[in-house]
Amino acid sequence: MKRWILAGMLAALVAPGAQAQTKVLKIAVNGTYPPMESIDPASNKLVGFDIDLGEAIGKAMGASLEWQDGAFAQLIPAVQTGRADMILSGISDLPARRESLDFIDYLKSGAQFWTLDKSSIKTAADLCGKTVGTVRSTSYPAQIEAWSAENCVKQGKAPITVSGEDRMPLVHVDLQQGRIDAAVQGSETLPTVFKAAPGMYRIVTPPFTTVQQGIAFAKTNTALRDQVAGVVRKLFADGTYTALIAKWGLEASAAPAPGMNGGPMP
Repeated sequence: MKRWILAGMLAALVAPGAQAQTKVLKIAVNGTYPPMESIDPASNKLVGFDIDLGEAIGKAMGASLEWQDGAFAQLIPAVQTGRADMILSGISDLPARRESLDFIDYLKSGAQFWTLDKSSIKTAADLCGKTVGTVRSTSYPAQIEAWSAENCVKQGKAPITVSGEDRMPLVHVDLQQGRIDAAVQGSETLPTVFKAAPGMYRIVTPPFTTVQQGIAFAKTNTALRDQVAGVVRKLFADGTYTALIAKWGLEASAAPAPGMNGGPMP
């Protein structure tokens, strides 16, 4: 009898603490891509649309967030190995990635060519035979090569040479210092780049791809995926998403509704 009484007393002491524990969401991010995510030099903290969206998701779930800032190339391995629960870092929902990941789509994007305002590159045709920089671990190198094959090589012109860097800020430096002739990154980020350096840059072409950006989960983590999907639906419905879009100047990239794996939300 005494054992049962003691067990009950211990349960009463442990239970409140267990209930008070807050779930920790581990989110993989690459903080080099404003306005989606970047390090604020004044506070040395992550800021951006994805950061605010993640905080809103965490608040709705009653979860605290552990942002894991690392190289873009390590985002998918972090989720696949369980070091992170999800990726929220301007990552494109691509068919090849859906082989190992599920996506909750929340933003429109597209690869876009841009260059220095003083550049001799004026039209898309001028890109042929030039060197174009981007982040090597993204989908952009292959997309640039595909564009070049169709619009340069097929027309009897020299192909584009792709130059890869580990981080987008290094691509910007390459462009400024003349090591590359043009660059490619997501269309949703270029207004921020241009605003930070008025008169320095110029768009060469409209986006030459159309993709959705998504919150990525391991295929085995369907419970968390579905929980976050429900929260994202609510953030679209209650105006939170729209307010964050306006805060970060992303109106041209806003999604009309959340989706999943390139289609509508189930």
